[in-house]
Amino acid sequence: MAVGLGLSIGTVNTVSVLAEEGSAKAPPGRRKKQRAQPITRRTTLTFDSTGVARVGMIPRHGRAVTEFADLTQRSSTWARVGNRALAPADLVATVAKCLIDEVVRDHPECGTGLGIAVAYPARYADEQVDALRAALDGVELTQVALVAEPVAAAAWLEADRGPLMPGLTLVYDLGGAGLDVTLVRVGAGCPRNPIVGVPLRSTEFGGRAFGALIAEHAGPGLSSVSESVADTIAGELRARHVRESLEVVYRCLRVADVTMADVDRVLVVGGAARPAEVAEVLAAELARPVIAGADPERTTADGAAIIGRRTAVAAEVVAEQRRVRRRRTRRRAATRALMLSRRTRRRLGRVVVVTSMSAVFGFGTSLLAAGDGVLVS
Repeated sequence: MAVGLGLSIGTVNTVSVLAEEGSAKAPPGRRKKQRAQPITRRTTLTFDSTGVARVGMIPRHGRAVTEFADLTQRSSTWARVGNRALAPADLVATVAKCLIDEVVRDHPECGTGLGIAVAYPARYADEQVDALRAALDGVELTQVALVAEPVAAAAWLEADRGPLMPGLTLVYDLGGAGLDVTLVRVGAGCPRNPIVGVPLRSTEFGGRAFGALIAEHAGPGLSSVSESVADTIAGELRARHVRESLEVVYRCLRVADVTMADVDRVLVVGGAARPAEVAEVLAAELARPVIAGADPERTTADGAAIIGRRTAVAAEVVAEQRRVRRRRTRRRAATRALMLSRRTRRRLGRVVVVTSMSAVFGFGTSLLAAGDGVLVS
């Protein structure tokens, strides 16, 4: 059975999801299989004295390696383990290796039918993607596919809400460390690279920026008000935060030379997009259908898992075609061998007849069976 594993390694959190058969949208009249629970960890690494890595741990004593997942940042963390210096791409590959080994250990039934995809930010330049690819290959993850995060999110959208008419989807990814806005083509006939224009990112919005906004505007008096008043204040600040982020959305549209009227829908993903105010403000301000999964933080990992499963299914199809060709080759070889054995028996029968006639009538000591190419003495 083909199974997909999707990994979304963010600056703050890392999400891993399994996609099994039936975990996508079910056909009419059939019950949808319950989705596997995602595993969410802090994007941190610790190394013991032997160099073994662990993901998501914050040790009481010692040091955890953090702030390495964004390869575009010059200040991204390096780590030294023994005599090795690990670059940020190596640390990301280490996180992927740890989580994949954990899944293989906990789900041995996956076997060779496991397709794996790791999502990366669409804003990465070729050099960053190449560095991540080399780092994955260096930890023996050559079979792992790399997919841009908005493309993975669009794959989830196609599987969950499809089939979709050809058009444009704006992926609004509000994560812990920033906001990424990308235009993606979906539906039949979309190109191999469905990203339109240039993906844009801003660290002025997201979970950390909103936390700073709360601290700045609420002050110490927030603890003295009731919980409902505090929630109201936070909701109003969040709505304002999202409205201000629309500047990034409109800039992304201008770069792609399109308008909001050309966009068919807005797909909201990211851990900081869980509150209902995010989708509500976007729907009201952009006047387009807004789609958000039950857990927006897992949407990108879900899409990567779907892509991984498609890869595994394609590999199974190729393997089955090879098995069919081998069976046909063996059958043809057996048929040829059978035909040759029948022909040989007929020829031997003719030789026996000729030999008998020679013995009875004394035709001589050497006879050639005509047409058989056999000389009998």
